Amino acid sequence: MKIIAFNGSPRKEWNTATLLKKALEGASSQGAETELIHLYDLKYQGCISCFACKKKDGVSYGKCAVKDVLKPIFEKVETADAVIFGSPVYLGTITGQMQSFMERLIFPYLTYTDPPASLFPKKIPSGFICTMGITEQAMDEFGYKPRFAIIERFLKMIFGSAEMLLSFDTLQFDDYSKVVATRFDPVQKLKRRKEIFPQDCQKAFEMGVRLAAKEKV
Repeated sequence: MKIIAFNGSPRKEWNTATLLKKALEGASSQGAETELIHLYDLKYQGCISCFACKKKDGVSYGKCAVKDVLKPIFEKVETADAVIFGSPVYLGTITGQMQSFMERLIFPYLTYTDPPASLFPKKIPSGFICTMGITEQAMDEFGYKPRFAIIERFLKMIFGSAEMLLSFDTLQFDDYSKVVATRFDPVQKLKRRKEIFPQDCQKAFEMGVRLAAKEKV
């Protein structure tokens, strides 16, 4: 059993990466082989709208035709038994690096039929972990929920099932005294980091356990 996680954050040791690692720990506890790929280590661009993946009887039908660093990674995804994506929120949505990756990964499998269907070769469980510096209340006020719902919808459509984990009011900096960020209360941030973030880590661990368990069934 192989489970792959993709980190859409430029940071390898912070909120998103930590939760992804916890999810993989949960999967490992069920006997899964795991791998974490940091997208910011890779040089690629988003969908170039060539539509080779939609060409009737084309050699790239259902596959991204761009031959770059993502090609072997997409091949890995097709052999995986579950996938987990993770991204912080930048300007109200996932990072550009994650968005470009998902464009390239998901669009080729999405058919232009009515109704749309998936060309992914099998059904596997998937998860998405999203971290953000704002509270759950602020997320509702800023209208983030529909954006997360779209991500979940596409994951379900392509892979068959999906679950989301949202981590709120995360710690952005080690030392708030060194940055201009008067909007945030550093004492409250640190308190939440100590009390709430460990709970999110446990939820991520449990997500990994569930994804691995689904594949055993």
